[in-house]
Amino acid sequence: MRAVLVSRFGGPEVLVPTDVPDPEAGPGEVIVRVAAADTLFVDTQIRRGAWQDYLPVELPYVPGGAVVGTVVSGVGVDPSWIGRDVATRTVGWGGYAEQAVARADDLVPVPDGLDRQQAAALLHDGPTALGLFDAAGVRSGDWVLVTAAAGGMGTVLVQLARSVGAHVVGAARGAPKLDLLRGLGVEAALDYTTPGWAERVRELTGDTGVGAAFDGVGGEIGRAAFDLTADGGRFSQHGAPSGGFAGIAPEEGERRGVRVRGIEQVQFAPERVKVLTARALAEAATGRVRPVIGRTFPLERAADAHAAIEGRAVVGKALLVV
Repeated sequence: MRAVLVSRFGGPEVLVPTDVPDPEAGPGEVIVRVAAADTLFVDTQIRRGAWQDYLPVELPYVPGGAVVGTVVSGVGVDPSWIGRDVATRTVGWGGYAEQAVARADDLVPVPDGLDRQQAAALLHDGPTALGLFDAAGVRSGDWVLVTAAAGGMGTVLVQLARSVGAHVVGAARGAPKLDLLRGLGVEAALDYTTPGWAERVRELTGDTGVGAAFDGVGGEIGRAAFDLTADGGRFSQHGAPSGGFAGIAPEEGERRGVRVRGIEQVQFAPERVKVLTARALAEAATGRVRPVIGRTFPLERAADAHAAIEGRAVVGKALLVV
């Protein structure tokens, strides 16, 4: 079969389409014929050799931790899974391929009426966004700030907050992304590379700040988002495309009564991931959440997908399709 193999850390060029042996399932595992593979900004960082303390890989490896596709075989599993369209995390890595191995216990059926690419767009961002949103306790009338709001998870967070009647400020970079956010119904779409964007947030909230901030950027933008969080509010630091998380210590939040959550608090156990994935797919099937797919790339062009993600040239999600 064809797969994308990384034999050394480096730029997008290290993603090399290669013929490799078909994978073999172990007990309790299935083989999924991949229709679409999720791609994340963190995939590009891991490919460069970053985050080895948190997400270690051994070279060579096939990237991709989650896929949507059809179960074609299994070992010691319920035979009713064979032939079903499923969304699932992979065993280890291996998602950038024509076939991938998954645990039967991790399989989530794709709901009727939900396109497989839409399901793939929610594989990581859907469960994480739901976990963050549940923990923040956003209510109708709250002011909510989302940074990296035009990305895969940002767009889900915006829609979840809007669905409960919150006032949402979406912060992103560039006119196409701001236009997307306006289409999602935000109260304001702000470019965080423009001086004065934080002051505009304060004006919108009557100088009180936001009740909840979801930071998917990190660095200086993340620090600004924390400073914009009202005393007694909730702050999530879950993204680091800037090169590092916002780095707000919980005790710093305690001084202002701000509940600070880090990425480690959304590293859910497999059982919790499965529940949240099923919820995310159900939200999409009913139309409450509409995953935004900015671009799709064939498997052979995985390097182009990573280059587009790193260049911030994708509005919403980028997917690999097989």
